[in-house]
Amino acid sequence: MSETREPSTGALQRCIEPRCGKTYGLNERLYVCRSCGGLLSIEQPREGLAKEDLRTLWRQRRASLDERDRSGVWRFRELLPFSSDVSIVTLTEGNTPLYDAPRAAAYSGLAWLKLKHQGCNPTGSFKDTGMTTAVTQARILGARVVVCASTGNTSASLAAYAARANLDCAILVPEGQVSSAKLAQSLDYGAKVLEIDGNFDAAMRVVRELAEDESIYLVNSINPFRIEGQKTVAAELLEQLEWQVPEHVVVPGGNLGNSSAFGKGFSELLKLGLIDRLPRLHVIQAEGAAPFARFFKEQHDLSGEFENVEHPRTLASAIKIGAPVSWQKAWAAVRESDGLVLTVSEAEIADAKAMVGRDGVGCEPASATTVAGIKKLVAAGVISPEEKVVAVLTGHLLKDPDYVSKYHSGQLRDVGEDGGLIEGHFKNRPIRVKADAVSILRTLE
Repeated sequence: MSETREPSTGALQRCIEPRCGKTYGLNERLYVCRSCGGLLSIEQPREGLAKEDLRTLWRQRRASLDERDRSGVWRFRELLPFSSDVSIVTLTEGNTPLYDAPRAAAYSGLAWLKLKHQGCNPTGSFKDTGMTTAVTQARILGARVVVCASTGNTSASLAAYAARANLDCAILVPEGQVSSAKLAQSLDYGAKVLEIDGNFDAAMRVVRELAEDESIYLVNSINPFRIEGQKTVAAELLEQLEWQVPEHVVVPGGNLGNSSAFGKGFSELLKLGLIDRLPRLHVIQAEGAAPFARFFKEQHDLSGEFENVEHPRTLASAIKIGAPVSWQKAWAAVRESDGLVLTVSEAEIADAKAMVGRDGVGCEPASATTVAGIKKLVAAGVISPEEKVVAVLTGHLLKDPDYVSKYHSGQLRDVGEDGGLIEGHFKNRPIRVKADAVSILRTLE
């Protein structure tokens, strides 16, 4: 284990509640404010960070073979609250591609659309960019066990990083509600997989109770060190765009850690002078699991009560969350950037996912909420056809291959009460053909 010590960065943890604002040292093991129960955010001084120096430094590191520079998170370590000599836990995460998407753009009504594919991380989802920092912090604190509640992606990521760090790992998942592909990852990486009755929100409640034990470290997005790693994706994205800010960035909304991280990342880049404005940050939720969208529609500030969805329903299992822990941070990010929160149907998600596939890019269902949401925002006049838009894809196609097979074979059923078949408009059924060249040529013609 690394020696427990405060880093020399001058960073601290601060309660985000305006009426509280209590601060804590970085190495105090806590997830919410001890005084009021509010979420924590990490702050650090920015003196001496010159805009052009940072851009040059980050670009030069791309040619380095140093372990930290090969990571798309630690390459931007000036943004992170760790001392320079910290022993990091990394799988060379980040460095994910930014794809042109002409077919998805035309489908959405845009001339310019790019897909930032976080599903190209080591374990196939965006979770890796935050897990590298969270597990590094767990090792600094001398944790014995790392835990999480998960719909699949967090558990796969934590299991891999815990294995790299030689830490015991326990994950809680809702029984029968996690893709077998995601579950297979956690099992293969050696984690203790604990299946519980109930949904993700029930699992989250239990792991928060478990984390009261000092030897156990919780790494869900309620942990502010997760957000620190994930926020570096904003810097990587802008670097890929040669620091030209798109008008809109669109992300899926589940537990809302990702939208919180993008908001924090863009805000910090603005304060550093690396960008001159914020992109509008839009969050898209599935209709059956949309507590944040409902709150955003009904409230003008944080004075109203946030109501969870007791029984969230969506085939996009990665965002099947009714009690998102990071909603306040996501609210701040969306409001600061003049963004919106909206919902899309299961049929809209399914068709958008198939259209992303037509660009040769595979993603899991939750990722496709972005393209489905963009199509609605263009139709509503919120996004103009000539504006530049980036859709964030959070998970890889192979995270949920059963969904893909059912869609293209016409067997994908809605989660509504009637459970009717989703009439996919871009189905691509397998074709039975005789095993001879003439039959095959006739079919191809």
